[in-house]
Amino acid sequence: MSTENPANPTPAVQHQDFIRQIVRDDLASGKHVAIHTRFPPEPNGYLHIGHAKAICLSFGIAREFNGWCNLRLDDTNPGKEDPEFVEGIKDDVRWLGFEWHELRHASDYFEVFYRAACKLIEDGVAYVDDLNAEEMREYRGTLTAAGRNSPHRERSVEENLDLFRRMRAGEFADGSKTLRAKIDMAAGNINLRDPALYRIRKIPHQNTGDAWPIYPMYDIAHALSDAMEGITHSLCTLEFEDHRPLYDWCVDKVDLPNHPELWESVVAAGLHAQPAKPRQIEFSRLNLSYCITSKRKLAQLVADHYVDGWDDPRMNTLRGLRRRGFTPAGLRLLIDRVGVSKQNSVIDYAVLEGCIREDLDATAARRMAVLEPLKLVLTNLPEGHEETLSFPNHPKNESFGTRQVPFSRELWIEREDFAEVPPKGFHRLKPEGEVRLRGVGIVKCEQVIKDADGNVVELHGTLDPETRSGLPGADRKVKGTIHWVSAKHAVAAEVRVYDRLFSVAAPDSEDDGKSWLDHVNPEAKRVLRGWLEPAAADVAPEQRFQFERLGYFVADRVDHRADAPVFNRTVTLRDTWARQAGN
Repeated sequence: MSTENPANPTPAVQHQDFIRQIVRDDLASGKHVAIHTRFPPEPNGYLHIGHAKAICLSFGIAREFNGWCNLRLDDTNPGKEDPEFVEGIKDDVRWLGFEWHELRHASDYFEVFYRAACKLIEDGVAYVDDLNAEEMREYRGTLTAAGRNSPHRERSVEENLDLFRRMRAGEFADGSKTLRAKIDMAAGNINLRDPALYRIRKIPHQNTGDAWPIYPMYDIAHALSDAMEGITHSLCTLEFEDHRPLYDWCVDKVDLPNHPELWESVVAAGLHAQPAKPRQIEFSRLNLSYCITSKRKLAQLVADHYVDGWDDPRMNTLRGLRRRGFTPAGLRLLIDRVGVSKQNSVIDYAVLEGCIREDLDATAARRMAVLEPLKLVLTNLPEGHEETLSFPNHPKNESFGTRQVPFSRELWIEREDFAEVPPKGFHRLKPEGEVRLRGVGIVKCEQVIKDADGNVVELHGTLDPETRSGLPGADRKVKGTIHWVSAKHAVAAEVRVYDRLFSVAAPDSEDDGKSWLDHVNPEAKRVLRGWLEPAAADVAPEQRFQFERLGYFVADRVDHRADAPVFNRTVTLRDTWARQAGN
């Protein structure tokens, strides 16, 4: 089976970090001739931004060293898992720019795990326990006090095998018996105090149906899955560091490479199997300010309707970020800049936004849109005046070409681009003031029209014809330039202005006596009825633009239609949060 994946070409530049150095050393010493990694999410929810780092690291290292990376679904917890999440995970990995070598499931190895457990019993290092969960916690001890042996710990091998086989046959009730490793109840690492390896759970599994009334615990399933797939470097976040001794214990005690009878079922099923001893290496997870990455809390946001679903653009799920208009390249740039270390830290959300802006500045074409419209009538142009102007699609890249933009006597401008009583330093439109209309010329505001309540509803002004493009007066200086959309040709659009879901940097902190839900930002979504130039409307879903002077926007991947445009704001042009904080 080839180790080269044409979907993951080797990049020109290799990164430097402690994990990649381990990989280089292992290749140089001959310990490994090829690098095999895996990304093993549990299909009990959609992936979030924290997973992006794990994806980029495991798939990226395989790509850089011309190895391969499996996508393995850790489906050992039936009842909480769903095929919908499986498809979502596959979609997200591909969206980020990666392709797996093989798609595997922990459930592919259920028979292997069962036979391995029987071997552990036969070797005298596993036993069936009758303690319930509460009693087991009591016997386990504390971080400062050793645990106590279960009264069932010294059952004979024959009795343990008999009980475990009866567990497998479905004879016992849920929770009534547990298979535990026999290690050391006085171990300083509490994970080694006779951890559970199997529990009874009579719940149908999405892949295996009712075949199994018992399911393996994560520690044994994860370790043996890695070994079965010949994973060379098993990359995990730091919370698994204390589990590594148990991971190694499971790998070593079962010893799959020297016991092919344990995995003959996998070969019989037609799956490639070349068991080997993997090495677990831990790295710090991606922590961002203004973010929640707990699956439980993300699910609560959905269930309690704080958001409109898992793909709500306010969510930091990968599906939500995609719908918001974040780019795979921008996320990969973030991961590159954050780097890989063993030091836990919190990255400012502004760093992520900056990476997205950097990518979109180079890749997003420009368009004009008005989100909070105020009409401007140019009274010195004739009724029915129309013309077409040529605009560059990207000011920094001629390869984007040009587009035709209609211009007429009546225009929409942003309401905030006019001030009847302008504050100090205001360089936009004001009574008797002048401003440059983007790509047109200089206009002067000569009349302010108000309704009966005194609200400004329309402006009348004149266009200085000598300042049109190509004429000598075009160089006349005015301090402000504003954008516009021809009212006659504008296309109405729903524009959803999104912002950070939480209003404080550490929503999980309860230092202020409030819960994390108290920090949900009520301004995180505003829905506006705006106007677009025609070239911004008739586009495919997920087309991204910079709406000039307003920010970066994307045609919504679900709701957008050419005849009923819907755009989401991805990110502002600059970091407005820093300014609000007084930085």
